[in-house]
Amino acid sequence: QVQLIESGGGLVQPGGSLRLSCACSGGTFSSYAMGWFRQAPGKDREFVAAASKRGDITRYADSVKGRFTISRDNAKNTVYLQMSSLKPEDTAVYYCAAKESDSTVLRRLGGDFWGQGTQVTVSS
Repeated sequence: QVQLIESGGGLVQPGGSLRLSCACSGGTFSSYAMGWFRQAPGKDREFVAAASKRGDITRYADSVKGRFTISRDNAKNTVYLQMSSLKPEDTAVYYCAAKESDSTVLRRLGGDFWGQGTQVTVSS
């Protein structure tokens, strides 16, 4: 059974930075495309970023392009989301997702496996 455990969320001021981590266990990490999604109160879950199985291809939502960076370390079974220049509209629960396919499919259909989520709040 694949388990995804997110960490690194918290409260940050506008313009600040945070790094989220997602540790994967119970599966072959390098066989999954990995991604991040988020859900703000009263809104649907939305795609944020995705990385291919080797991490050489990345994809981003337009709303975070240039501010967020996804990366993965297959030796540590971990995917990261570095978030910079944070805005109040980035406030949401952030979820890690794994897909037994490529990052394009992950982006379109979501994950086969999901983490429990970590709260990110951007506020002064």
